[in-house]
Amino acid sequence: MNFKKLTMIAVLAVAQTALVIPPVGAEGMGAVQPETVQGVNMNAVNSAENTPNGQSGNTAGIAGNSTDGNTKNTTTGDGQNITSGTNGDKGTLNTDNSGNKDGSTPPSTSSQNGDQGTANGTDTTGDGSSAGGETGQTGTTPGTTTDTGNGSTTDTGTVTVTPTAQTGSNDLILMMNSNKMYQNGKLYLAAQPMAVKNGVSYVSIRAMVERVGLSLTYDNKTKETIIYKDGNELRFKTNSSVYRVNGVSKPMKGPSYQQNNVFMVPLTSITQALGIPYTVDQANKRVILSLSTKPVAAFTVQPKEIFAGDTVTYTTQSKASNGLQIVDERWEGKQDVFQEPGTYKVTHYVKDSSGQWSDPYTVTVNVLKPNEPPVANFTTDKDEYKMGELVKITDLSTDDENAIVDRQWMNDRKAFFTPGPVTIRLVVTDKHGAVSEYQKTINISNETLYTEDEFNKLYTPVGDKYTFEGGKVPTWQSVPFTYTSEPATLIRSNSPETVYSEGLLYRETALGNTRFMIHHVNSTGKNMKLYVIATNTYTDTPAQITISNFGMGGPNPYPTLTGKVSNDRYFQSIQNPSDTQVINLAPGESKVIMTDISKIKMKQGDTISALADAFSDYPIQYSFIMIDENKDPLQSLPYLTNLERDVHNRGTYPDSIRNIRYDEPVGTSPVRLVLGDNNQDPNLKGIDGIYGTEVSNAGNFGVLYKVTLSHVAPHTLITMNPRGGLYTGVFIVNGQIVQVANNASVNAPNEACVLYRTGNYEENVEIMYTPSPGSNLPINLLLMPLPQEKQS
Repeated sequence: MNFKKLTMIAVLAVAQTALVIPPVGAEGMGAVQPETVQGVNMNAVNSAENTPNGQSGNTAGIAGNSTDGNTKNTTTGDGQNITSGTNGDKGTLNTDNSGNKDGSTPPSTSSQNGDQGTANGTDTTGDGSSAGGETGQTGTTPGTTTDTGNGSTTDTGTVTVTPTAQTGSNDLILMMNSNKMYQNGKLYLAAQPMAVKNGVSYVSIRAMVERVGLSLTYDNKTKETIIYKDGNELRFKTNSSVYRVNGVSKPMKGPSYQQNNVFMVPLTSITQALGIPYTVDQANKRVILSLSTKPVAAFTVQPKEIFAGDTVTYTTQSKASNGLQIVDERWEGKQDVFQEPGTYKVTHYVKDSSGQWSDPYTVTVNVLKPNEPPVANFTTDKDEYKMGELVKITDLSTDDENAIVDRQWMNDRKAFFTPGPVTIRLVVTDKHGAVSEYQKTINISNETLYTEDEFNKLYTPVGDKYTFEGGKVPTWQSVPFTYTSEPATLIRSNSPETVYSEGLLYRETALGNTRFMIHHVNSTGKNMKLYVIATNTYTDTPAQITISNFGMGGPNPYPTLTGKVSNDRYFQSIQNPSDTQVINLAPGESKVIMTDISKIKMKQGDTISALADAFSDYPIQYSFIMIDENKDPLQSLPYLTNLERDVHNRGTYPDSIRNIRYDEPVGTSPVRLVLGDNNQDPNLKGIDGIYGTEVSNAGNFGVLYKVTLSHVAPHTLITMNPRGGLYTGVFIVNGQIVQVANNASVNAPNEACVLYRTGNYEENVEIMYTPSPGSNLPINLLLMPLPQEKQS
């Protein structure tokens, strides 16, 4: 080669390296000469890298034609052109765009006689780095990326990694360690190159979002960058490791940051936020984002259960991207009426105004055979009964789906006390609303087996009530019991029972075994919450509270029902002590305890009742407050004023577990055991914890009674008879929970609820009871001999 020819080649090389570099941070797009990427002709907006802080190339090596015709890898980033020598194939000029200031790999190199050099795996494929990055897992799994270089990486998206990924017309290509982006055959430059920081790959959020076709806004008040996509609001903030979608925080792999006034966010976080799937082409150092604009087909089918012959309604939920419209649709397997039961597949396609068809969307429709109505049916053990004879009814109703949801009985009494024909009727309804009716007529003879009173004592189920002559009960002999007490401090917060303004309901300090009874009604005219706050009174010693039993009712508008529910749940917790709670309090610390009480707001007229047992190792101050639902209880506590008590009771009482034992025989004649009358069963005496005045616990609400009757005669009936008014609650009798009157109340004085019947032998009977908030005291436990059983 002569000197003149060598000079010409040198001039050409210098001219090629002297291309104008765009200004730093420019994201405007100016088209220049095309270049080839993966065999696709692309119109580049600028052929030079826009990286102001370029580093020496250490990622991509380019194999060009050496002067001896052998392939060599170069790792230089100096922008040189390598030319073929006299021994190269065809001796053609091979132009290599390796003159990148940061040494990043170009999309491709054009060579007739050279091989593209391989890259050492020193970059990331997602949010990880092979050099000190996060450890990934091999394979293609949601949230995992594995590169093919010398390191492993992790990711939060669904990524498929392949050595060489093909690209489509809707793809956005990001070059690793570069600010180059390719889309629809054009090169675009981000304000900052893709960068790795602490093992996480970062990209310019503005460059990404604009290429996706969305826009950014900035909230000066919250200092957040906002993106709107598909009706969702996404917010990103500098130096934050989370972003928010409609106010809900989502984690990112690393914190966002500013680089030369460019907002950088983790690559996988922004792709996840925008719902963009991507693949990693490690061999060519590219991240390929799939910006599919295909419409999405979707629909629902109603009704939820479809029977053969029913009319079916299809509601489309299809949508198109980028403001396009759905202009056409196609269905497969769609029927407005499915005549036969079976399984059918219905598929839907939609086309948008750009001409693209969606992927198929398929719903499997399970068509049931037409509903068969239920069949009402029952039998009686006899067709004729004596007056006072037990009528045994057996329900034989059926449904093909076993879906009877309602049974309405008429005249299904357990016995009849007037002679003549009686028709019993049953109507059943299935879950589809189909109804069936059946009736049967029986005859009642003139002969009497039991009187109504005798029958009720013998056959009223445990938990049910019956009517009797309650006016005679005060004439019955009282059981002369004695009692002992166990040391448990009772804190009763029940006054003011009806609360008209927010404030402090009650406050007391207790140590060791402590019982709580809480019962309040919201009458403030707005939504409120009731809180129990525990404060460690020691400023130098931590304390611990253990809540062993707890039962709460409400909030609801029915005080008596609320009290019964708290009663029931309290006894359930005694029988199933698995829900023990331990609360640790630092010195001087306050915490909300019994948090179930404050979970739900109390509307106007709502009542909350609660019963609990606790133990503390140091003195704890307990504060009971009711405040606006939106206020913070701990912040509000110091500013609340004491609420005045009303006619109801609040106070602190010692020795609130009362053990009653009677060891003499009972049951051979009618006797009564009186509770809550302040005579045979005296009220507990205590003090008002706020004012320090003496108080009496009327009715002994909150007291736990343990009654032991060690010699109850065979065939003895035990019932509960209220004497102060309406009563409903719960008892535990010999370990079994008994609901008083089940779903009804027992009224004084002429109704009694059956608690227990002894068998053929004398028994020891143990009864556990605590007065139900919202009910009336006193009550009597009645023990009486059962009538003699007769043969029918």
